[in-house]
Amino acid sequence: MSARASWARAAAVLACILLADQAVKALVTSSLARGEEREVLAGIKLVNVRNSGVAFGQLQNGGVIVAAVIAVAVVALVVYFARHGTRPWMWLPTGLLLGGALGNIVDRLREGAVIDFVKLPYWPPFNVADSAITVGVVVLLFVIDRDDGAARPA
Repeated sequence: MSARASWARAAAVLACILLADQAVKALVTSSLARGEEREVLAGIKLVNVRNSGVAFGQLQNGGVIVAAVIAVAVVALVVYFARHGTRPWMWLPTGLLLGGALGNIVDRLREGAVIDFVKLPYWPPFNVADSAITVGVVVLLFVIDRDDGAARPA
């Protein structure tokens, strides 16, 4: 696949994730008061909470540190993709990761924190963007580790 096609696919995935994330967050914030919870299935709750930290609430109120961690991760991903974008399927995790990151960045700029709305038992609340980031990391590991038919050294 050409680099241009790979960038286009990554951009399409990014746009889908960003739109889905923001649409669902708008729906949740218009349906639930901040701090409110509703059980939707046994143990699974819809919530309206804010997370000023990073993954799983780490670095709460980290401000500049959180912004720096996010910026470094996004820049590293874009540089990696620019160098390896023609690798098969590299566009998918890149789009998932960038779409998820941008979804949460939009929240930080608008709300000062990320809007989380799914609460599972024994797990911190999360959102569509967080899910895209998680899936993106897993897919990225598979794509990087993928054997493209080349013989591996013993």
